[in-house]
Amino acid sequence: MPPARHRRPRAVRSLLAGVSALAVGLGGLALAGGTGAHAADTDLIVNGGFETGNLSGWTCSSGTAQSTSAHSGTYALRSAPGGSDTGECTQSVPVKPSSAYTLSSWVQGSYVYLGARGTGGTDPSTWTPGGTGWTQLSTSFTTGPNTTSVTVYLHGWYGQPAFAADDVSLLGPGGPQPSPSPTVTATATATASPSPTATATDTGGPTPTGTSTPTKPPGLPKHILTGYWQNFDNGATVQRISDVPAAYDIIAVSFADATATRGGLSFTLDPALSSRLGGYTDAQFKADIAAKRAAGKRVVLSVGGQNGTVWVGDSASAANFTDTAWALMRGYGFDGIDIDLENGISSTSMGQALHALAARAGSGFVLTMAPQTIDMQSTGMEYFKLALNVKDILTIVNMQYYNSGAMNGCDGNVYSQGTENFLTALACIQLKGGLRPDQVGLGVPASTSAAGGGYLAAGTVNNALDCLASGTNCGSYKPDTTWPGIGGAMTWSTNWDAKAGNPVANTIGSHLHAMP
Repeated sequence: MPPARHRRPRAVRSLLAGVSALAVGLGGLALAGGTGAHAADTDLIVNGGFETGNLSGWTCSSGTAQSTSAHSGTYALRSAPGGSDTGECTQSVPVKPSSAYTLSSWVQGSYVYLGARGTGGTDPSTWTPGGTGWTQLSTSFTTGPNTTSVTVYLHGWYGQPAFAADDVSLLGPGGPQPSPSPTVTATATATASPSPTATATDTGGPTPTGTSTPTKPPGLPKHILTGYWQNFDNGATVQRISDVPAAYDIIAVSFADATATRGGLSFTLDPALSSRLGGYTDAQFKADIAAKRAAGKRVVLSVGGQNGTVWVGDSASAANFTDTAWALMRGYGFDGIDIDLENGISSTSMGQALHALAARAGSGFVLTMAPQTIDMQSTGMEYFKLALNVKDILTIVNMQYYNSGAMNGCDGNVYSQGTENFLTALACIQLKGGLRPDQVGLGVPASTSAAGGGYLAAGTVNNALDCLASGTNCGSYKPDTTWPGIGGAMTWSTNWDAKAGNPVANTIGSHLHAMP
């Protein structure tokens, strides 16, 4: 496996590619260390084909068993999302602890999700951006040692057309059978509510640990500019840490390398980069970090990138992550960790690792995150659940508002990347989903060369910050409230920013630091 420093991070990815990576990443994460479902396993879903002609076995916020279109047999589920409802249908299924399961369904429609909650491990989720025909969704998971039931769910997305589902299947060993329950069609609570008139409720994630009062490390400004520093040469301007402009309050060194032991981290200055810089040594690198810290800046080590392979999915790997991350923090002088894993994540295990790391580091610990847009569309998704789980130690989430295509905004409408509306409408989901305003930042590419799509001029980013903070300079979408404490902005990367003449540092950085 090539070391992380040779990766080409944030490569061009279409929305479909991002969805595939998410599905494969979550499925692979859940299955690691376990075995797949076997042919002898039984299908545990009740009325998975809806051939009873009703929703027996299912609890749906809105839905019917219809015979107009079916993948097989006569009937299929039809459910219509609303402006504040995803049209979710769920079924509680008895399972056995520490066992492998495969979940699948045929679906028809746009933004149809399939997943399971309460698995005791990494809750799987997969979805399709849509099409006119039937598409099969499939994912896998392994139950935790104390798990005896899971909740299987299907849902669409806010304000989208009705969707259909058929032939839902959960293969694996069955658990103790509960008493039969009647069909229920009452309104169910959605996983998230990005309606601009109500605060979203996290019903699928763990309760945030510890205090939710502001915990920003001392010395950082009210509005933070974060920049990724590349530990490799990919055509952008090569830099020493000392070359990063002073406008950057947090510098994320990208990336840590995965070791042969699950959860383990290592870091090595890229020899090719060192050579390009005239012999940049470890000692000079550490001295530059110390100088930035003395100037009031923070330097963190980023874990992940597009091809990141760090796996934290159980207690052992969580402990290894904590131990190796702490050793690197002490060895290089890093202030904390940035989580940029783009191929699946466990909110429970990674949350355990990060809380243990924060306990060792103390009050100066800096924790940043850079999820993809798809990872923060709902509080039921693992990345969002992780952010809420570590809210008490979280500095800022700088979601990547690029390389994603069109996505749903806070009001349920679809917005295209590369627009001010995309920034404000998607930031609103996080702001109403449970994160503090100071924990929400706008992650943008520094230039058209830095990402495959989603670039915005620095002035447009400033307008989005003003819109969120004060309701001024908004595009056609304007949130129904303001967040004067909005966290800030991030860019990939300081190197691409330098190549473009530092518009992020000079324009966005100056604007952030002048905001009240």
